Amino acid sequence: MTDNKEQRYRFSEAPIWDLQRTYYEEKGMKAWNNDQVPQYITSNPMIATSYAEMIFGFLQDRAGQEHRSTPVWIVELGAGAGRLAYHVLLELCRLRDYAEMELPPFRYIMTDLAMSNVLAWKEHPALQSFIAEGLLDFARFDALQDTDLNLVVAGTTISEGDLEQPLIVVANYFFCGIPQELIYVGDGQIYEADVIVDCPENMDSLQPSEALHQISLRYEYRRAPEYEQEAYRYRNVIAMYQEQLEDSHILFPVAGLTCLERLNRLSQAGSLLITADKGDHLLDNWEFSEPPELILHGSFSLTANYHAIQHYFEQRGATALFPPHHYKNLNVGCILNLDKPKAYNHTRLAYRRFIERFGPDDFFSMKEWVDRNLDSMQLQQILSFWRLGGYDAEFFIQSASRISRLLPDANDEEIQDIWRGIQLMWSSYYVMEQRYDLALDAGLILFEMDMYEESKRFLEMSIHTDQEQIVSTVFYCLAICCFELELEDDALQYTRKLVELEPDHEEALELLSRFE
Repeated sequence: MTDNKEQRYRFSEAPIWDLQRTYYEEKGMKAWNNDQVPQYITSNPMIATSYAEMIFGFLQDRAGQEHRSTPVWIVELGAGAGRLAYHVLLELCRLRDYAEMELPPFRYIMTDLAMSNVLAWKEHPALQSFIAEGLLDFARFDALQDTDLNLVVAGTTISEGDLEQPLIVVANYFFCGIPQELIYVGDGQIYEADVIVDCPENMDSLQPSEALHQISLRYEYRRAPEYEQEAYRYRNVIAMYQEQLEDSHILFPVAGLTCLERLNRLSQAGSLLITADKGDHLLDNWEFSEPPELILHGSFSLTANYHAIQHYFEQRGATALFPPHHYKNLNVGCILNLDKPKAYNHTRLAYRRFIERFGPDDFFSMKEWVDRNLDSMQLQQILSFWRLGGYDAEFFIQSASRISRLLPDANDEEIQDIWRGIQLMWSSYYVMEQRYDLALDAGLILFEMDMYEESKRFLEMSIHTDQEQIVSTVFYCLAICCFELELEDDALQYTRKLVELEPDHEEALELLSRFE
């Protein structure tokens, strides 16, 4: 104890981790509302397509090895809002149906620490078809201690050795948010970097996110010979750091490694890890690294140590795939912890095509440029980027105003492509509590394209979804749609509602005078 506000902790045992856990358990699905915790970069349709292609390649590899009869289980750790799982399943089913190949069946399990999230997924409208088909189940899973998967829908448990096929583990934005050890390498010695936590006096009255913003951290060092003992499980990785690094702070993923090892024991045939995070797999990026700083966003995150994870599993015969180039925002890796990993040609080719050649990190870098330059883009450029991103709803919302301004000069082919894009977007839309109304923006764009029947359908969905946020423009557009479709009774009804909201609305009063 240094005073009544400060205490020294081993980094993995500091109170920041309890605050992190409490934040997610208390917030539940609301943690991702309006991007309090970022979700777009790791949950958009483009990254989901990349994952689905690797999983589909793996199914092809297993079929080619005559393992077709038993299901391949896919476990997503920290599935959060559920958007990634939805898009992965959607694309995986499309690939399966399009290819018409004999493949092993697959089952997807969404897991999270918060049971409220598990129950919310179970009732989410977008997931019901996958549940009904037997493709999707759910489990609460504590990555720090759980060994089994207790399935909510099936009511069964997956325990050690139960699975005949290799287990696929999806860990998206996962390793950066669970406890890590912090060591320091200096003069060829290993030190534990303990953290001194300075807490605000009113700590107990603060919400976790408020407390995290007010906590300050500083570090003190002590020799840690336990890391240098031959019996230490991860001694080979530590020895590499000891020999090759100097004056370096290393976040060491003991919790992540032990979690992967526990999951690996569920299968008799090994595992495939697909993961994306802010994480470095290159040893050089850890040299002379400073003490970690919390990246705050409701909760917090750190840099994941993919180098340690890669090295540990490669020493045990695994093959690890990471991009040969440097990542900017998101490092995507694939670790084949399998017997004869080189035999998984389709999996490795899918990684080459959908991650290494052009992947989610490249897409997000382009997305940042598009965000800054959208007002100067032309319709064909917008349509091309929308298509590249899998007709993502968030990009459509962002670009709706620009599309509206460009519509007067749009040709028939562009109008048709916008309508096709809206249909594809809506068919793959995963509803979250966000600040936008997708049906409203789609309906208004369709109205401007004189597609009155289609516009009416979307605008009516909008007003039925949110009665309290209806704007008068919606009733005016619906009235016009109904007049154009010769639905005069409906048109008069919407016009009267418009006049109730805006008694002096000139166009509405003129319409009423003409038809009454």
